[in-house]
Amino acid sequence: MVTIPTQYRLPTAEELPDSDETPVDNELQNDIPNMLLNLLREIWHERDDWFWGVDMGLYYEPNADEPALSKCVVPDGFLALGVPRNTGEDGRLSYVVWQENVLPILALEVVSKKYNGEHDSKLTKYEEIGILYYVLCGL
Repeated sequence: MVTIPTQYRLPTAEELPDSDETPVDNELQNDIPNMLLNLLREIWHERDDWFWGVDMGLYYEPNADEPALSKCVVPDGFLALGVPRNTGEDGRLSYVVWQENVLPILALEVVSKKYNGEHDSKLTKYEEIGILYYVLCGL
């Protein structure tokens, strides 16, 4: 589980990188998470206490001295419960755990054509962070 030190001023989402400029490997890496987002919007349309992120940086450990070096993963999709679905006109730049105060419960990865550690290193990373569920979609 990730613990966040409180003796430092922590970087905000605006201070953290919000794009790595890396294109997705295949169309399904966008389609599957976005289909799940639209499904959640349909079945939870009356709820405002959830957020589904798609290809968004999930910052889980801050670096107060050099915000750009804060630890981050970018799942194809992730679900956080108990946070506002909408945060205003501009939405979220990234999901910053120390600002949200809620760790996502689920991470989704769609297997790439190119091996990216979905079966082992990403599973281990999500376990270390404390994410309860890891869904791996194969093609």
